Amino acid sequence: MTQQGAPARRTNPFAAVARADGPALDVPEYQAGFDRDHAICPEPMWKLERAQHFYEPDVASWRAMMDGDWERSLALTERMAATVADYFRHRVPVRRVRVVEFPITPYLQWEMHVLALRARAGSPCRVVPAERVAGLDPMPELVIFSPSLMYEVLYDRYGGGMGGRRITDPAIVGPCLRTVQQLFAEGENVLDFHEREIVPLPPPQVTDEMRAALPAYAHRTEEFRV
Repeated sequence: MTQQGAPARRTNPFAAVARADGPALDVPEYQAGFDRDHAICPEPMWKLERAQHFYEPDVASWRAMMDGDWERSLALTERMAATVADYFRHRVPVRRVRVVEFPITPYLQWEMHVLALRARAGSPCRVVPAERVAGLDPMPELVIFSPSLMYEVLYDRYGGGMGGRRITDPAIVGPCLRTVQQLFAEGENVLDFHEREIVPLPPPQVTDEMRAALPAYAHRTEEFRV
């Protein structure tokens, strides 16, 4: 991992994403497009995650964490191993950049266990501290399939998925892809970060404010999502 400290100095290609043309897709449309594009993608797919709070109602281990049952959450995460490994046997690798702020949020503490499991299944992730990308904020949440195809993933104020925008302008997608690849090269292997920073933590503290949004996310599809 590159030395931590001052923010990385680079031009910010992400500033153009909000101005890019691209149809806004609702959740079913986005998921269908994502699945279609991932199934035929010949190159590794890239993901950029910046937000520190998301809602994952389709994942049983996340719901257990939100219920305050951390031991069950970890057990349910481990049960995902076979499904995740099987998925990545039939898809190109997903290379993820995960920006991390301290102190670690409850969501991020949970997600890091999932990302470590995914890394062991063939979906590598690199961790980048937030101070290293301060010059790139506000960063969008991105899924990039090629230099001319990416999705900006959209979320509500709680971090619940709202769908995405499909962007195909190479002048916008290409620079975003190169920057995500550079961040990946600079980052720390999630397995090392997980062992050092996450495993020693006590169970996350889920607040009443976090639980207040749960009725809006009451669906239970139990689908595995990349």
